Amino acid sequence: MIELNKNEKQSILLFNKPFGVLCQFTDEQNRETLANYIQAPGYYAAGRLDKDSEGLLLLTNDGVLQQRISHPRFKLPKTYLVQVDGQISIDALMQLRRGVRLKDGLAKAVTAIEVEEPENLWPRTPPIRTRQSIPTSWVEITLKEGRNRQVRRMTAAVNFPTLRLIRTSIGGCSVWPVPPGEMLYKSYGELYS
Repeated sequence: MIELNKNEKQSILLFNKPFGVLCQFTDEQNRETLANYIQAPGYYAAGRLDKDSEGLLLLTNDGVLQQRISHPRFKLPKTYLVQVDGQISIDALMQLRRGVRLKDGLAKAVTAIEVEEPENLWPRTPPIRTRQSIPTSWVEITLKEGRNRQVRRMTAAVNFPTLRLIRTSIGGCSVWPVPPGEMLYKSYGELYS
């Protein structure tokens, strides 16, 4: 459990959200929430990650900043590392960059490139399912909007379903120095650098 020092004046907390954790502090069904990891009264999540996603979640005690981080109007880039089912094709990557039609409109990646699995990537608990006859590949996708389950819907639209989804950065803040289930304090300036 991470507790905030009552004298701490920092305004942004970087939290590496583990798989299966809800981006809220309470749950009527007694599922795992942020409260299992963070004791920081007055801090609230700026944006969300679904419970099946991992990685960077920003929390702040500043309501204006919370809106700036999460609202698409401010176009703060968010980067995701995505493990997909199958060997991603150049055509699929181009489609993601050109835009794919979803039920709620066109969704377009700022960048979508194939990458190697990072050496410092933590294992997921539980591990993803694997099939011997179908390979997986990794894609780095950057968006400047954030609709519900958008990355998952985009990769499915180009026939490469998401197996694992990790948000690695929001603006200038990165998840890599933060172990899963831990947090790190940052200043406003680092978010926009």
